[in-house]
Amino acid sequence: MSGETGIYILMAVVSLISTLAVYMAVVEKDLVKAVIYSALQSGLYTILYFLLLAPDIGLVYIPVAVGLIPGVLLILISKTERWEKE
Repeated sequence: MSGETGIYILMAVVSLISTLAVYMAVVEKDLVKAVIYSALQSGLYTILYFLLLAPDIGLVYIPVAVGLIPGVLLILISKTERWEKE
């Protein structure tokens, strides 16, 4: 297996796991867990940016999508109820 094929396989696996994380974030009733799944998805997208040779976008995406947005969402959840009503 060549190096290029390995990168494509890694990109496919990371994409599949990020899709699973998005699904888990959407169906989760616990809002804190949903934020964690969303941060996981963002972290996996950052890996994809690096594999697609866009490290500048990845370096900006990490603090915003993995740190800032989940932090703000967790503060907002703490001001409301943690569980989604049915």
